[in-house]
Amino acid sequence: MFWTPGWLLRHALAVVLIGGFLGLGWWQVGRAAEGNILSYGYAVEWPVFAGFVAFVWYREVKRALAERAAARGDSGVPAAPAPLRPRRPVPVPAAPDDEDPQLAAYNRYLAWLAANPDARPSDYRGDV
Repeated sequence: MFWTPGWLLRHALAVVLIGGFLGLGWWQVGRAAEGNILSYGYAVEWPVFAGFVAFVWYREVKRALAERAAARGDSGVPAAPAPLRPRRPVPVPAAPDDEDPQLAAYNRYLAWLAANPDARPSDYRGDV
């Protein structure tokens, strides 16, 4: 899996960038030793960049392994229980006739949400 052309390019790019950034950091250490005070900051900054490249490479490898395990169906993580869903719709009380129709519809929606705590708002079908 990690020997495909795309992965070989990623591995090579990570090695080149990490080596290059560490080399630049070492070069800045030499410049700082010669008296360039600003180079002390760069001597710390370049290894941080190298660490970031290593972190991104690690995350990509980990993500690819997780996708591979998910495709095989053995993620190693126990399956989460399915969320509870209402078995049947709960009746919604009727609104008084003197209310605004939009306000009444909104109040019915809120009452439905309160009566169905495990339901998602997208499950509401309105006055169908």
